Amino acid sequence: MIDWVMEREHMVRWQIDARGVHDPSVLAAMRSVPRHEFVPPEYMDLAYSDRPLPIGLDQTISQPYIVAYMTEALEPHPQDRVLEVGTGSGYQAAVLAEIVHRVYTLEISPVLARRAARSLRELGYRNVFVIAADGRRGLPRAAPFDGILLAAAPARLPEPLIEQLAEGGRIVGPVGQGIDQVLRRWRKWRNRVVAEDLIPVRFVPMTGESR
Repeated sequence: MIDWVMEREHMVRWQIDARGVHDPSVLAAMRSVPRHEFVPPEYMDLAYSDRPLPIGLDQTISQPYIVAYMTEALEPHPQDRVLEVGTGSGYQAAVLAEIVHRVYTLEISPVLARRAARSLRELGYRNVFVIAADGRRGLPRAAPFDGILLAAAPARLPEPLIEQLAEGGRIVGPVGQGIDQVLRRWRKWRNRVVAEDLIPVRFVPMTGESR
């Protein structure tokens, strides 16, 4: 029988902390969230490996290091309200929910949205709200957001997301196409958004309507 607690501890120690992610709240969240509950049964034994895994419908659950890196880059605080674009398995939303007050997560695939909502509900995450919707449009009814995290790569940052970011808020996500993607962080000050490139990445493209 697999000791999942030890698997998570090994993951955090050697894949995450050793590679430069040191925020205590992020490390605690990565130790707490049962990643194996968010992957298909046939990949469960690989749940804590240093790689993305298929979750169906041409989507993946991101590599644990990338989840931790993006979470730390978002600079989350306990009182924050965060929007995630691209729910996927629900794993990233669960990690955020361990740290922030409330998470709204948008998934364009109704199948994945239902599956993620069920997983999150069964694991007791009551501060995550899964909505089947086009993430490019954001979620105006719940805006403004202190943080927005993109789990898929648009060619450029959708304007509605900028509009829905609170003053002083952060957006973290990949942009670009194919192999020319970079993880970027945007900060909003005085209605201006300043961008900062972080690391090269490879994400699935963001779908939905452009604006």
